Amino acid sequence: MTDAIVVGAGPNGLAAALVLANAGLQVEICEAASTIGGGARTAELTLPGFRHDVCSAAHPMALASPFLRAFDLARHGVEMLQPPVAYAHPLDGGRAGLAWRDLDRTVEGLGRDGRAWKSLFGPLVDRWQRLSGLALSDQRHIPLDLRVMASLGLRLVEQGSPLWNLRFRTQAAPAMLTGVSSHASSPPRALAPAGVGLMLATLAHAVGWPIPRGGSQAIVDAMAAEFTRLGGRIFTDHRVRKLSDLPRARAVLLDVSPAGLLDIAGDELPSRYARRLRAFRYGTAACKVDFALSGPVPWTAEGCDQAGTLHVIGSREEALAAEREVAAGRHAERPYVLVVQPGVVDETRAPKGHHTLWTYAHVPHDSPRDVSEAIIAQIERFAPGFRDLILAKHVRTARDQARHNPNYIGGDIGGGALTTWQLLARPAPRWDPYTTPLRGVYICSASTPPGPGVHGMSGVHAARRALRRRFGIEPPAI
Repeated sequence: MTDAIVVGAGPNGLAAALVLANAGLQVEICEAASTIGGGARTAELTLPGFRHDVCSAAHPMALASPFLRAFDLARHGVEMLQPPVAYAHPLDGGRAGLAWRDLDRTVEGLGRDGRAWKSLFGPLVDRWQRLSGLALSDQRHIPLDLRVMASLGLRLVEQGSPLWNLRFRTQAAPAMLTGVSSHASSPPRALAPAGVGLMLATLAHAVGWPIPRGGSQAIVDAMAAEFTRLGGRIFTDHRVRKLSDLPRARAVLLDVSPAGLLDIAGDELPSRYARRLRAFRYGTAACKVDFALSGPVPWTAEGCDQAGTLHVIGSREEALAAEREVAAGRHAERPYVLVVQPGVVDETRAPKGHHTLWTYAHVPHDSPRDVSEAIIAQIERFAPGFRDLILAKHVRTARDQARHNPNYIGGDIGGGALTTWQLLARPAPRWDPYTTPLRGVYICSASTPPGPGVHGMSGVHAARRALRRRFGIEPPAI
């Protein structure tokens, strides 16, 4: 009998498997797709020689994660490349807000709002490791640091409420913060999106928003190599439809959504728990468009050509309006567009002189619409001539996202709506969110705390519980 089986070879599934294998257990991973990686795959989606990240592309959370810091990606051959500008926010009139790795350089570039930016982020940047420990905890055993909690709490109340504009006087700084908060795929003036924005913006100055050389696949490939070195086995093209399909094991860890858990174990789950899983809310979606380009994007604003990531929407007011449209089930005429240009630091992604461009636009849940023209128009708005560089494009609508990855319900790439309630009660209101009513069965996906991102911590928290409860092993501190 195998000690443990992990279903799903995304970052969380691989992290869970590594924790278990490091404890000396015999572990197997079952992955439905033909390649490992989940939300961290890299593939030639457009033309030969153009390598595109299928989902995640820039990775501040990978450097913030206590697990991946202990794993030491560099020691395992993963080169995390740092764009000079972590993220940029172009504005009309040839201007842009630039978040440099250097907080002081960012402050200098923000003019009248520089002091406000420094007072907002300085205390968080100084304590970024403790902030990361708080944000990436299981939300049940929170590291007690009153100074960090107070600093974050005050800023959450400000940026998640009608107070959010009080400290700013110009357009760039509030637009930058709103662009980062919109990663939550939710109208940004609320506590949960504000928390996402504060965390990601802090990491921009603390650890950067790095891009792995060769693509996001490098991260999961390194994790898989270490897992197999420890004696673990990975089976791809192995879709698990029911728990009864699995061989006997003392622990089963499922890197699946609540809907996936219902599919796999629904008949065995108590009705009350099953009802709670069915009540889990999924968020708005993403239409993903990858471009093969004949050259770099001709951004009008100085500095955007040095940014790894860009938030293409315009002003704070435009971002809020676009996200409200999508949340109401409508396509925004000018959608929020997230852009990553790996070629700023990684010449391996495309043939010499050429570039790849990673983009997605927020769209309503389960949207079948191809919004590539709206994405192109938004980029053209801030980079005239972009359309002429396009050699090929690859479109994956929100509905296609769900077909490609069963965890992306309705095209929600975040594993569930990021509301304040669902940050704490994912996937169901339960003190231990990783356990299920089934003996030895755990859930370890982004639908559990701490939520989405390539950090592996959902898998780590679930695996540590399995070690204690099923094997009587006390896991080492991270």
